[in-house]
Amino acid sequence: MASALAPKLALARAVATLSRLRGGGATSAPGRVLLGLDRNAIGSLGARLTRGSALVSATNGKTTTAAIAAAIFGRADIPLVHNAEGANMAGGIATALLAASRPRGAIAGELGLFEVDELWLDAVAAQLRPRVIVLGNLFRDQLDRYGELETIADRWAADLHARMLVLNADDPLIADLGRGRDGALHFGVEDDSLTLAGIAHAADAKHCRRCGAPYVFDAIYLGHLGHYHCDSCGQRRPRPAVSASEVTLEGVRAVRFTLRTPAGEGEVRLALPGLYNVYNALAATALATALDVPFESILAGLQGASAAFGRAESVTLSPLRAGNGARAAAGGARELRIMLVKNPAGANEVLRTLALEPGEHDVLGVLNDRIADGRDVSWIWDADFELLAGRVRRFTCSGTRAADLAARIKYAGVETTQIRVEPELTRALELAAEDRADARAPLYALPTYTAMLALRELLVSRGELSGSWA
Repeated sequence: MASALAPKLALARAVATLSRLRGGGATSAPGRVLLGLDRNAIGSLGARLTRGSALVSATNGKTTTAAIAAAIFGRADIPLVHNAEGANMAGGIATALLAASRPRGAIAGELGLFEVDELWLDAVAAQLRPRVIVLGNLFRDQLDRYGELETIADRWAADLHARMLVLNADDPLIADLGRGRDGALHFGVEDDSLTLAGIAHAADAKHCRRCGAPYVFDAIYLGHLGHYHCDSCGQRRPRPAVSASEVTLEGVRAVRFTLRTPAGEGEVRLALPGLYNVYNALAATALATALDVPFESILAGLQGASAAFGRAESVTLSPLRAGNGARAAAGGARELRIMLVKNPAGANEVLRTLALEPGEHDVLGVLNDRIADGRDVSWIWDADFELLAGRVRRFTCSGTRAADLAARIKYAGVETTQIRVEPELTRALELAAEDRADARAPLYALPTYTAMLALRELLVSRGELSGSWA
């Protein structure tokens, strides 16, 4: 088997080399070539991993969850094969396995850790037969590609080929996938102080998947995530084995909470912002718990975790880059914080986090409508920009749909004199960063997915980031 695969691996590696020489990241194309040569390559290479594989999927947070899990496994000295670049379809996963493959059937790693796109999860799982699959959440996202949430849930429910499922107890659709199944481990938040006044108008999964009756939400934490039960059929939120309580949100920089697991409990300061990252940390912790990682390694990994690229990532902008020199005159470099937004639920949590920061904010919003973003950008009208409207000093709108974003920001209550529209990203960044008396005040960038990649590439070309991926 290994000898039959060897020439195919060699050809795919040649494609990777050529792609890098042309300036590409080679994160998916080599894997696609390999799968064209051998459709079972993922399964063949995955079988070399002595500890098997773990898959992570969700609408929001799968990249960060996998990054936190990688930090935990690093503390436990478990060598990984990991698609850290975020290429999460079959080609990206095949590329990660290809890069780790070695002669005579060897592989440079013991455990496969792969984030997987929602629509590719069943196909990838069928090949890898993973030890664990982590399912974080299902939110409305790219309806032109994914369809309604129930479509994905039904697809996942059919057969995920995993020995164990790690499930978010606070998401009704996700939790339901573990009912009546042996080997399900749940995680969730246990903190009534975080309860929102009511369910957001953009919330999803409001009805019981079993009987169709409306859920009664006893607590709402984020979107449709919270504590719930069904008065009609009696279904209710499972009690999580891994939980967070006593949560303290520290603006855009960190969050603190008490972590409880079957192996112990401890205090965590996570250098990532927002309740959404508490959920990501819980998902990573539950995965590590399912794989019997020592609790001490889990705590150390959480304490040392850092932002995945484009997700609360901090970049120092050069003081020489302001278009008219104003930023240099203001006293030096300025911090840029990149916070990915791609759907209503995720955007609302970013806006909620920014609202915790004092003072007036300069914001660079970049709205694209490319395939990876979703062609339909009407979701911005379900994002609660009103949370931030009274705190905006200037909002610069860029991207392929800059004008649409500007209209949304205007109707959120931001004065037109505070809104700038500049579709071209380089100029938009210069406009957003200039003319601030206090250069210590961060600039917050809220880009959609392809906009985030473009922004990072721009920062790399300017020498303000060291590489295409962090």
